[in-house]
Order: sequence, then structure tokens, then C-alpha cells
Amino acid sequence: MTEPQTVAYVLKGYPRRSEIFIASEIHRLERLGVRLRLFVLKPADEDQRHPVVDRIQAKPVYLPATTSLSASKALPWLRANLGAFLPALRRVAARHPWRTATAARLAAAQSVRARASFWAWPRKLYLKEFLLAVALVDQLDAAGDVRHLHAHFAHGSATVAWLAATITRIPFSFTGHAKDVYSPSLNPAGLLRRKMEAAEFVVTCTAANRTHLRRVAGRTPVHLAYHGLNADFAAMIDRDGPLPLLSGSRTPVQGPPRLRILGVGRLVPKKGFDTLVEACALLRRQNLDLELVIAGESGEHEPEIRRLVERHGLGDRVRLIGPQGQAELYDLYRCASVFCLPCRVLDNGDRDGIPNVLVEAMACGLPVVTTGISGIPELVSHDITGLLVPPDDPRALAAQLLRIARDPQLARRLAASASASVAERFDGDRLAVRMADLFTESLR
Repeated sequence: MTEPQTVAYVLKGYPRRSEIFIASEIHRLERLGVRLRLFVLKPADEDQRHPVVDRIQAKPVYLPATTSLSASKALPWLRANLGAFLPALRRVAARHPWRTATAARLAAAQSVRARASFWAWPRKLYLKEFLLAVALVDQLDAAGDVRHLHAHFAHGSATVAWLAATITRIPFSFTGHAKDVYSPSLNPAGLLRRKMEAAEFVVTCTAANRTHLRRVAGRTPVHLAYHGLNADFAAMIDRDGPLPLLSGSRTPVQGPPRLRILGVGRLVPKKGFDTLVEACALLRRQNLDLELVIAGESGEHEPEIRRLVERHGLGDRVRLIGPQGQAELYDLYRCASVFCLPCRVLDNGDRDGIPNVLVEAMACGLPVVTTGISGIPELVSHDITGLLVPPDDPRALAAQLLRIARDPQLARRLAASASASVAERFDGDRLAVRMADLFTESLR
């Protein structure tokens, strides 16, 4: 390899507070010597960002912004937005006429396959993704050094990478995470299978996902690469050492015997925070002194959670404190007695894989109580590194939280095992080597 060999990451949004695992992966790959370019489908829409983003050398290139597609019909949307893509479309069509036409046919065919019914209009989403792919190809042609494309998430960004790879003949891959792998609405009419069959390889973050994806397209290599502990958290833990709980100076019931429960996540149904509030209500009826703090962005489940808090008279015991930065979350972990995330699988297939906040809590030395769905049992072994309960079962959840409250020795044992397990199996630096090896092999 006598000329620079670069991997281009295709991202829906960047940087995003909720996707620190992507920023950590990029940072670690750069430290391993992988040359990267970042191409982002949507304009930056968040003011705050994690410290690790400032340590990333590659600067994002944002593709042309568009107006809302869902709020407009196809032709008006095209008239409003085509001008931003026309220069790139002319250049790309001139350089790659036949392959551009092939990508257009792929997008058009998917638009027809994915329509709601036989008589419905074609799905206009794939028109937008084709134009974004053309804009991406124009940037790739200008850069001249990209030899592999990699998208995060198996729906929109992977579709754009697939169409761009069709035009450029640059190999591509993608990482599938959770809902994007399971929800048919995100990859309708066999789209996930077609993208997998076109990809050089696929990466996913749980063994459960890998099993599912191998059923979708068995001939495509599917590699397991856990996210690992994010870079900012790893630095803070290295700086401060183990939590007092591990050294025995803090227990869940010291001072006034109050159980301090922490949950972290967006207020959406799959997180199961309604089950957690119901469990807290049961514990209060047993006169257990407790407090619950839920940190996370607002979502469609927030009104239901607040209604439950009010109905059970828990207003002085439950606080919803909104999204927190990494340093603030770290402090919350250090002050809590137990971390609880009672996840569930929704009817539409939406679910978590291995929630990153579980890895963070365990790395910080907290006992965790969660549900044995999706990839969570790959992280949490019941009664060894945490406690597992069935989803949607407040009584079972309350019983396990009560065990933590009444048995400080159990809490310390679980916390110590959890911290050791994360250090051994979810070391982000070691896991990044796996991604680097995949890219190196592709570049060869």
C-alpha cells in the first residue's frame, strides 16, 4: 500500500450525546493509526458534546441539508431541495454514468417494494437517500483516498453507504445496533437482506444480534464487536479508582437506611421506567426508605411515568432530572446504591442491545438490576455480576431491589464482580482493535 488508505464513516448525525459509543470508537481507531473521514447525513443539532469529540482529529463533512420529507409530497420536496444536489449529481453522473443509473434503479425499486399497499405511491424516502448517496460520492471523489465505507446503524446511513458503494465500487460495511436490526419498518421489503448481501461484512454489538443477522443473510460475515466502556468514562475511572462501595466504606443502607436507585435512559417505553416506578411503589408499601433518580432525555413515555409517580404518591421520592453530561452521570453513579434498567422488547421489535449505561454503572462498581432480554445476559449473569428479572414484572423487580437494600454484602459482591467483568470483557481499547483489524483486512 503505497498511497494513503482511508476509511470513511457514514453517520446519520454527529456528534450526538446519546451516541458517545460511536465517538469513542472513532477516537480509539485514530489512536490505533486508522485514517478516517467522517461524512454526516444531517446537520449538527446538539449544542453540547462529549469531551472525547474534541480529541478526534477527523472533522465531519456535512452533506446538504434538506427540508422535512414527511411533511411534503415528493415533487414539492424535490423542487425545494434538488438545487442543493444538482452540482454533485452532474459531476457524479459524468464520472460514473452507468453505476449512477444502477444506484438510481436500486433506490427506485426499493421505493416501489416498500410502499404501504399495491395501489399506494412509492416511498419517497429512497429518493432522498439516493441524492445523499450522490452527494457522498462527490465528496469521496474529491477526497480520492477512501478505500472503505462504514456506516453506523443498519437503516438510513447504511442505505446511503450501499448506494454510494454501488456508484464508486468502494467496499462497504455497517454496524447494526438494536431497533435498526429488528424493526421491519426501518428496512422494509427485504432491504436489510439486500444491504447485507452487498456488504463486505457486517458488525454488531451483541451475540443475540449476530444470530439474528446470520438468519437474515447467512453468507455475509457478521462480526461481534461489543461497544466497550466509552473513552470518557474509562478516563474518569482510571483517575479516581474504585468506588467506595467496593472498598467497604459505603453501603446501600449506611446512615439513614435509604436505598438510592438510579436509572439512566431516554423516557421511552423500551426502557421500562414505568415498571421501575411501580416497583418503587411496592417497596414504599413495605416501608422501605428509598429515592429514585431517572436521568435522560424526554420521550413519549414521560407523561405516563409522571402519571404513575403522582398516582402512587411518590412525588417526594422520584426525580426526573433530564439529560446529563458524562461528568454529571459519573457523579450520579458514585452516589447511588443500585442501578436499575428494566428494559423490555416492544411489539414493533424495538429493543436495546446491551445498554451502554449498564456497562458504565458496572464499571463504576454499582450492583445492577435489569432484565434478561436481547444482549443483556451477555453482560449480566444473574447473581454473579448483577440481578436479572423478567420484563414487565414490578413484583419481581421490587424483590431484587429489596435484596440489595437488605444485604450489603450481596451488593458489594455483585459490584466487585461486575467491575471486574467489564474490565476484562468490555475494555474499549481492546475491542477497538477488532474493528481496526477488520478495516485493515479490507484495505489490503
